[in-house]
Parts: sequence; C-alpha cells; structure tokens
Amino acid sequence: MNKFELLRTFVRVSELSSFTLAGESLGLPRSTVSEQVRALERLLGTRLLNRTTRRVQATQDGALLYERSKDLLSGMDEIESLFRADDAELAGRLRIDLPTMMARRLIVPALPQFLQRFPRLEVQISCTDRQVDLLREGFDCVMRIGALGDLDVVARPVGQLSMRNCASPAYLERHGVPRTLEDLASHRLVHYVRNLGARSQGFEYEQGGELRFQAMDGVVTVNNAEAYSAACLAGLGLIQVPAVGVDEHLRRGELVSLLEPWQARAMPVSLLYARQRHVPRRVQAFMNWLTVLLQSQVEPVAGAS
Repeated sequence: MNKFELLRTFVRVSELSSFTLAGESLGLPRSTVSEQVRALERLLGTRLLNRTTRRVQATQDGALLYERSKDLLSGMDEIESLFRADDAELAGRLRIDLPTMMARRLIVPALPQFLQRFPRLEVQISCTDRQVDLLREGFDCVMRIGALGDLDVVARPVGQLSMRNCASPAYLERHGVPRTLEDLASHRLVHYVRNLGARSQGFEYEQGGELRFQAMDGVVTVNNAEAYSAACLAGLGLIQVPAVGVDEHLRRGELVSLLEPWQARAMPVSLLYARQRHVPRRVQAFMNWLTVLLQSQVEPVAGAS
C-alpha cells in the first residue's frame, strides 16, 4: 500500500478528529480509512490515535507524526507539480465552499469552462452562507463575502461587491416609497444574521466615511442569502444586498432600488486557503480562474494598489 496515501489519510483523520469525516473528505468509506490508519500503525510499530465512541485524538507519537507529515506531504505535492508543465495534466479532487448566491448565479454555470481546461480534476462544492471551518472540514478553498475576523488561514482579496437597497413593488404600494432615512421609521426591514438568535444591527449606511446603523422593525429574520431575496420578493420588507444578487430582479422590475445615497458599505470578497508552505497547483489554478471570473462582478478594494 502507498505510504504517502496512508499518511494523507492519517493527516485528514487527525485534522478532523473523525474517521467518518475524513472518509467523506477523501471520498473513501469509513472502513477503508480505519484500515489505512491501522496499516500505518503496524508499519511504524506504534499507536497513533486513541479511539473512543465520542472522539478520535492523536497520541504523543501521533501528534509528532502529524506535524512531520504535513511538511512531507506538502513537499511531495510540490515535487509532483514541478513535472506537470501541462495544466491539463493537473489531477485530483478540489473541495471548495461557496456562498449560495454566487454559486448558483455565477460560478456553477461557468464551471464547465474550468473543467474543460482541467479535465482530470474533480470538484466537490459545498454551498452555504455560514462560516465553515476550512481546516476542520477539509476544504481546499473557501470563498467568503464580508468581514473575515481573526482566522488562521491565508486570505486572498478578490475585490468588493457594491450594495443595493431593494423592495418589491407590492411592498412599496402598501407602505409607500422611503426617500429619506427618517422615512424608515414607518418601514420594515428583512433582517439578516449569520446565526439565528443573533441581533440584527438594522439598516446600514455610510455617512462621511463612517459606518452607521439605524434600528428598524421587521417580522422576518433569515440566515441565508436566497431566503433573504425571497423574503423581499414576497413583500416582507426592505433588504440590503450585493448588486450581483438582485440585478436580474431589478431588470425585470420584480424589485426596485431605493435610497441610493444611503447604500450599505461594499462587501469584500476573499478566497481563503490553508496556511502552508506550498499551495497545490490544482488549488492555485482554481483560485486564478475564479479571480478572473469575478472581475466583471467586483470592484477594486478601496485603498488597494
């Protein structure tokens, strides 16, 4: 059995603390993952993982092997890439996470172009608006919209998305058209939060370069971009959303742009990947392709050279 494959499996189990999650990440049955780890333990003559019904934890020897294996596997990927001058020869699995709206409207429809250029790659796509754990969940690349916070990963800025304030014609017919910030006191906002139970800050706008918020009433709170737009289309209130997410609705007259002098601050778009000495060429190829694809949708980051 290939020793490098055994090490790769062991590293994934160590990172995810789970044979099941490691199997899903690698595309292998749980039984195969477990057998490969046992084979590596037999080969090295030491126990690498402590297994209980609730968790999997590295032993002292396992923790040492994990740290050494990451550098070894990274170096092996780098060596293999040196002799693959032809992009079409790039092979392997890409595991990525994308915001639901961007995946459905832009990225997935263009994916055939990427796979035609790299026919030996296999792409696994997760679509979610939550903040996934890139390392623990085994993603090669994650696309994020919005502030990143303190993350132990590398963030590659792509640009920023301009924002729109929108409402449906039906909502405006019932409640009137708000033309000033003061008018918002008699309107409803569809609230968006990352985690249900969190408190919405209200209507966001910039004034004199300073970010401000105005509290607003609302009867619906969502944590998903598609549900956010759907609630607005249903006449449940105003939303503040990236223009790329509603441009079709605006063109068709299904939504109306409002309060243009008081737009929310543009949202940064970033590609996240693991902090490592060498990024696999397949991951570099995907990020480069995605960056070019997004150029027509994003604006330069303010202050960037």
